[in-house]
Amino acid sequence: MFNSRKMLLGTTLLIASTTLSAATSESNADKLGTTLTPVGAEKAGNAAGTIPEWDGGLETSADRYNNPFAAESPLFTITAQNAEQYQANLTPGQLAMLKRYPETYSIPVYPSHRTTALPQQVYDAARANATSTTLTDGGNGVENFTTAIPFPIPANGLEVIWNHMTRYRGGALERTFVQVPVQANGNFTAVKINEKMSWPTSLKGGADTKKDANILFYFVQQVKAPSRLTGNVLLVHETLNQVKQPRQAWTYNAGQRRVRRAPQIAYDAPGTASDGQRTTDNLDLFNGAPDRYDWNLVGKQELYIPYNSYKLADRGLKYSDILHPGHINPEHTRYELHRVWKVEATLKEGERHIYAKRTFYIDEDSWQIAVVDHYDGRGELWRVGEAHQFQYRDANVSWLTAEALYDLQSGRYLVGSLTNEEGEGFDFTKRFKHKDFTPQAIRRLGK
Repeated sequence: MFNSRKMLLGTTLLIASTTLSAATSESNADKLGTTLTPVGAEKAGNAAGTIPEWDGGLETSADRYNNPFAAESPLFTITAQNAEQYQANLTPGQLAMLKRYPETYSIPVYPSHRTTALPQQVYDAARANATSTTLTDGGNGVENFTTAIPFPIPANGLEVIWNHMTRYRGGALERTFVQVPVQANGNFTAVKINEKMSWPTSLKGGADTKKDANILFYFVQQVKAPSRLTGNVLLVHETLNQVKQPRQAWTYNAGQRRVRRAPQIAYDAPGTASDGQRTTDNLDLFNGAPDRYDWNLVGKQELYIPYNSYKLADRGLKYSDILHPGHINPEHTRYELHRVWKVEATLKEGERHIYAKRTFYIDEDSWQIAVVDHYDGRGELWRVGEAHQFQYRDANVSWLTAEALYDLQSGRYLVGSLTNEEGEGFDFTKRFKHKDFTPQAIRRLGK
């Protein structure tokens, strides 16, 4: 069995590079689409045959929730009793979850399928970015970047995390989902949220060369239920370089009936309607400025991660079916063996954050962070984050159907992006105008 301590140091791993600013060479970029997938994953399967070759991913289908693997059964299930046998392919956080909930938590492992498929325009952009995009300002921004995935052949940890933050998510979308803080005894109240997002090139009329020069995407978040939280709206202009130009954020407060600038919406500020169970930069497992951490690219390893989570997205499930005391009901989860990039983020001397260290495991095919282990100021493992993803075949988007953040110390947890009771949930056909992402627009929404 593959040993996670022996990192895969293949041609895709350029750890030796100490320069933050250099793009890759033309000859190296020529591997994209040949030995590497168009976005930089190793195209071949592993030697054991437990990870298959990437063959283009799932074909487009109008029925995004139809489970193409419904007939499959788990190859085996990892429990607290047999975890030692599989620990080489588990994170410390996953092992801690098994230990914390020995009677109820388990990891069902299914055959691996490399299903990520993205539009050709994304593949073309990744190829162009490979030789042109560079990190700037100590790695806190990117330049000469287009569309998605600036560093398909990453040389360091910052480049890997930028690939996650800029990965393709449909260009524009509107989604209605629930975020659920779950108490240790399993009690919960679902918070319904509506979000609108657009990358500049997907706006009606296209990007404005001057206005959108440093914009990654525009974002509006509105709480729809319960009634005690409704009426508050968040607007974000996410910048590509948040040190040179910090994230621009505004909030509309229903009680005050005013729009205010909100520079505090960043880093470890409490996340919206999360009951204190996540930080602002926990959303999507990590977002925002990376400047408070030192980022170390450890290497690659094979890991059991949530994948092809069609069972969890089943429209017949109720939230009560999914949310059990301590953790998501394992009956509806699916894990597969995949190659991931391992990146360690350590808080810089003199900087402040409630997480002193975070270890990220990023899926090589989608650039989605799959698992994160969070450590507190004492160096103790505190929270474990997991992204349950699948391929939205109607839009050629690989993205979340749930993101979970487990607190090992309190026994509480938070789940976001659930849409089982929200109709289609994600609508990738939406197109917006610049004026939809202004302080005036969120004032109207608040009313």
